[in-house]
Amino acid sequence: MSQPPARSTRAAGDDRLIALFLDMLAAERGAAQNTLAAYRRDLEDYRDFCREIGTATHEAGSETVRGFLASLAERGLKASSTARRLSAVRQFHKFLYLEGHAPQDPTAIVDGPKQARPLPKTLSVAEVDRLLGVAAEAAGNAASGPKERLRALRMQCLIEFLYATGLRVSELVALPRNAARTKERALVIRGKGGKERLVPVTEPARDAAQAYLAALETRAPAGGWLFPADSESGHLTRQAFARELKALAGAAGLPARLVSPHVLRHAFASHLLQNGADLRVIQELLGHSDIATTQIYTHVLDERVAAMVRDLHPLADGRPEKG
Repeated sequence: MSQPPARSTRAAGDDRLIALFLDMLAAERGAAQNTLAAYRRDLEDYRDFCREIGTATHEAGSETVRGFLASLAERGLKASSTARRLSAVRQFHKFLYLEGHAPQDPTAIVDGPKQARPLPKTLSVAEVDRLLGVAAEAAGNAASGPKERLRALRMQCLIEFLYATGLRVSELVALPRNAARTKERALVIRGKGGKERLVPVTEPARDAAQAYLAALETRAPAGGWLFPADSESGHLTRQAFARELKALAGAAGLPARLVSPHVLRHAFASHLLQNGADLRVIQELLGHSDIATTQIYTHVLDERVAAMVRDLHPLADGRPEKG
């Protein structure tokens, strides 16, 4: 008779602890709404598992965490997805322990799943150039009506800015309107955790932004967003941009499944490295707090180093003949 109320109280306690943890992420680490939503989903999944086995999250032991990982494997989750959930659970339990909500951190002795580090999908310089060319052609089509032309100018501005700056898609779609008015060669971007960084703006990106802004202000003279839209946020959503980009990829003769805003961000980083940029510079431009995150691009460096040895080493083609 008393078991259901106990389970209800336990569940309410779990929800309160998850809420406290998310509040900490928002207040102390400046976590964005998308990040908080991802943590919430992962921790609610963990909470539900704990409920099924009859324990509260703050009472969980290492065997509970290992059982959760095993349940994820049974559900067919990839190692990368399991590792992400484990990361959320680790941070949650560390928080509970440090704040005095739990007597121990059960994740300290739990190993994560081994996973291969996949190389990021990217596009060649020629493929990006084809994409930009098709966008410019659509933006310059004099036969288009005002609405269609504005949409084409917006897409040209979006991809020119993305390839020039390497912005995260969430940063790109939320650019303020004055970003298109700047005459500077760089923009100050507030990224994850509220950290600011400088990103370059190329001449083609500035030209595309100013052409788009001129057309935009004939239809929407006032507003704070560079890419306004009828959405909850008031600006273009990441999903809408991704759909339009895939349509543009199809028009450019590129496989739509291989093209996304994130792939263009990878292209920005890979092409800079191919042309001699330092990995630390790439880290700063991408807004990575840890160089380890940027090291997914070391395959580009490996190829460049191999080419340098092949082209510059005096004995690369064999020992010289003796005279």
